[in-house]
Amino acid sequence: MASKRLTIVIKLGTSSIVDENTHEPILSILTLIVETAAKLHRDGHNVVLVSSGAVGVGLRRMDIEERPKHLPRIQALAAVGQCRLMSLWDGLFSHLRLPVAQILLTRNDIADRTQYLNAQNTFAQLFDMGVIPIVNENDTLAVSEIKFGDNDTLSAITAAMVKADYLFLMTDVDCLYTANPRHNPDAKPIEVVTDISSLEADVSSAGSSLGTGGMSTKIVAAKLGTSAGVTTIITKSSKPGNVHEIVRYLQQTEQLGLKSEDSTSSTDLRTPPPLHTRFIPSETPIQSRSFWLLHGLKPRGTLYIDHGAYSALQKKAGLLPAGVVGVEGHFGQQEAVRLVVVERISPDALNGEFLHHGQEPKEVGRALVNYGSSEIIRIKGQRSTHIQSLLGYADSEYVALRENISFTQNNDSPRH
Repeated sequence: MASKRLTIVIKLGTSSIVDENTHEPILSILTLIVETAAKLHRDGHNVVLVSSGAVGVGLRRMDIEERPKHLPRIQALAAVGQCRLMSLWDGLFSHLRLPVAQILLTRNDIADRTQYLNAQNTFAQLFDMGVIPIVNENDTLAVSEIKFGDNDTLSAITAAMVKADYLFLMTDVDCLYTANPRHNPDAKPIEVVTDISSLEADVSSAGSSLGTGGMSTKIVAAKLGTSAGVTTIITKSSKPGNVHEIVRYLQQTEQLGLKSEDSTSSTDLRTPPPLHTRFIPSETPIQSRSFWLLHGLKPRGTLYIDHGAYSALQKKAGLLPAGVVGVEGHFGQQEAVRLVVVERISPDALNGEFLHHGQEPKEVGRALVNYGSSEIIRIKGQRSTHIQSLLGYADSEYVALRENISFTQNNDSPRH
């Protein structure tokens, strides 16, 4: 039986491929990663590398000892280092006759739906051409407003964009543990996680001085990845060959008809896989457009809506002005906002008065709005038939169309 063609995203942090003290590229690890990607490619799979390290390599190239704090200097080092890093990757892959492509992203690049789809199409074409895309955040241009924050998040969004089967987050430990194994000899490995919200693990690892991520960012990335239907795996970065072994093992379990949750205890498989933590994907993954609404866009403000509006949205109705209780932030038409359900205590509730009862309000989703914040302030709580008289125009009877609203996954209805 032929193996299924998979799409596999491998995320490599700066500390995985650049020496923290000398800032020299760790050629032995880079070579092993290239060999692993080549094996997966030979097995017929699509492979994407999400590679940090531009700033670290830039420090070495310019003989600077410590990562600077001044943003323009960091961005200049990223520009120097990215060139060097891609040259390294290209040189190593060329020995195995594998072409690579550089893809640099910021949130701005995928904030527009057309650009997001174009990025998906570019990845698809590269796969068809047998090319291995190497993705990094565009640190040369990115500022805090348009940054993903860390490459763990970027890798999860990339995995969702390419509809990946597996996302590997390479780190300095084999897997998650119930406690820090360096300090607690009784720490137990956590091999399979079916429900991230109930996860009890030690995530105290804070990342390296060169990198931006720690174990907590990997948990966030796992939540993003699994919500989009991507099996997310944490394994040791110093043993890149683990990736190939784990993929082959999981393929065997699938061919034997086993559930992935049961695969680690199966006696039908002769050789157990290398130690890793596997996060099982959602059985009802978020669709591509909904994922883009939730995670591809940076929210510019908040709409507070009442329970009646929330119930109507769940029944596939659009968001009417009558259901909007309050507005926070300054935003324009077709910008993303958070949706927060609150208790309405009076028709004229303003300035947070609707937050007094019950628990702290919880964000339930995101929306692209048809009106800017100043317009919504004027029409909130009103009937749609009054929009024309209040604004002098009526582009839509809805504050947001239902197709432009996406709820966070596993979101229970807020309590009254």
